[in-house]
Amino acid sequence: MQRSDTANPAYFHKVVDCQWACPAHTPVPEYIRLIAQGRHDEAYMVNWVSNVFPGILGRTCDRPCEPACRRGRVEEKNAEKPEAVAICRLKRVAADNKTEQLRAMLPTPLAKNGRRVACVGAGPASLAVARDLAVQGYAVTVFDGEAKAGGFIRTQIPRFRLPERVIDEECGYILGLGVEFRAGQRIASMKALLGEGYDAVFVGCGAPRGRDLDLPGRREAAADIHIGIDWLASVSFGHVTSVKPRVIVLGGGNTAMDCCRSSRRLGAESVTVAVRSGYAQMKASPWEKEDAEHEGIPILDFHVPLAFEHDGQGRLTGMRFKRVTQGDEITIPCDQVLLAVGQENAFPWIEADAGIAFDARTGLPVLDAQSFQSSRPEVFFGGDAAFGPKNIISAVAHGHEAAVSIDRYLHGEPVTKRPPPHVNLISQKMGIHEWSYDNGPTNELRHKVPWAAAEKALASIKVEVELGFDTATAIHEARRCLNCDVQTVFSEKACIECDACVDICPMDCITFTGNADEPALRQMLKAPALNETQDLYVSAPLKTARVMVKDEDVCLHCGLCAERCPTGAWDMQKFLLQTTQAGHACRDLPVRRAAA
Repeated sequence: MQRSDTANPAYFHKVVDCQWACPAHTPVPEYIRLIAQGRHDEAYMVNWVSNVFPGILGRTCDRPCEPACRRGRVEEKNAEKPEAVAICRLKRVAADNKTEQLRAMLPTPLAKNGRRVACVGAGPASLAVARDLAVQGYAVTVFDGEAKAGGFIRTQIPRFRLPERVIDEECGYILGLGVEFRAGQRIASMKALLGEGYDAVFVGCGAPRGRDLDLPGRREAAADIHIGIDWLASVSFGHVTSVKPRVIVLGGGNTAMDCCRSSRRLGAESVTVAVRSGYAQMKASPWEKEDAEHEGIPILDFHVPLAFEHDGQGRLTGMRFKRVTQGDEITIPCDQVLLAVGQENAFPWIEADAGIAFDARTGLPVLDAQSFQSSRPEVFFGGDAAFGPKNIISAVAHGHEAAVSIDRYLHGEPVTKRPPPHVNLISQKMGIHEWSYDNGPTNELRHKVPWAAAEKALASIKVEVELGFDTATAIHEARRCLNCDVQTVFSEKACIECDACVDICPMDCITFTGNADEPALRQMLKAPALNETQDLYVSAPLKTARVMVKDEDVCLHCGLCAERCPTGAWDMQKFLLQTTQAGHACRDLPVRRAAA
């Protein structure tokens, strides 16, 4: 194998598995260390720069970081259930414990630059765009048909998961940067909007239409059958305050889980979830399924809906299903059905002659996947409106990228050219054997987040179920983090091949051996490197012609190799990734001046 290219920003970034997996590349270990030190304002701001909504995401994120967490791979073999660090819930700790001093840490927008940007929809993608551009001096106007900002964060996530005060607060931070919010103004015409003289338009209106299910009995029993996302919005705004006694929820995603848990709180005597797929194939997050079952809601998998049963007078009486595994048909009595079988994009307000191309098959806009620019150069899309329904953190990531594109576009620079992120490696050495970070991995198992008492939580749809970690438990959970951003950096010139690092490594992840191609080299290590998705750290040839090979997959980043090394060939260096955001750093100004 060739020497690892550690000069490539992606190399050490990929070693920080949680940050690499996060669509917004939030520097997870950095804010977790700050939480462990009780520095909650600073931890909040580290999050705010990357993911914009720490308090919201600390309660509702789909957590792509946690399955990637190294802790779940290197946990003690006798652990009852090896689990990731509670990254998401630690984010909430920073939000819950921030102080009034935080407001002084928010940026002051630059002077207005004379350029105007319109954002359609006030969901997470649009608000991320607004946040990034407002601080750079753009006059940003956000349009939304509702009275408050938040988009589907506000309308589709139940209050027992996300209190309204948290939405108000974090949307308020963005609007407080000088963003103009036009509440109750639903855009009816793209051409009319473009005619108002905006320099760029960002479309972040989400996927506002829930899929229906055209089965026998759908029309006859229509009064008792509701589209899930519309029903959740009605619950959120107080238009729906009760349900009928027996409810069936169709669908296996997070919307279905919100529907069934909301029904339980609104007084349903029985709630059943039915899904076509197997339980493991459901799109809902594992913890969402567990939460629903914890509240006594059965999930019936491999149930294919066949018909809505009714009494001929418009009253729903049940649903008929085919059970795939048994091959038979059954009828489940019910009085109400909530359809959560998917969402669709709808752009009736974008005229066919507006110059914006759509894919005839998917109905989605034709976009450049990197810049989010449409076929009409000044129009950009993001969030669910760009590539279909996903999640909040993906929408935020889209917003960051679209803001960079808009900024470059309005400065006459190609939007597909993206400056690379800025990367620093900073030694953590404080003395011969001392480091500036806590490098002693704890053996504690993942701590459980406390819940409100069931009788209280299920009695009201506005009682938040999860109570969050207290500060003492948060410190214990934070110390489970392995500091994967503090990298083991190797210097071939200083190495004397004494193998002291090999002897002291608790994970047997360092080997000095002859070189070979990657498949063979993985088997030649002291402990074979079996996870092919994680790179091997390979040095240049040493004096004996051997190479140093480290399996990045199971390294604890404990620093023992660097402490033991007699020559300083190993060093512990903190990796800092600063992603490219809108502003002067994302532009090619020196190139443009040279060309002029």
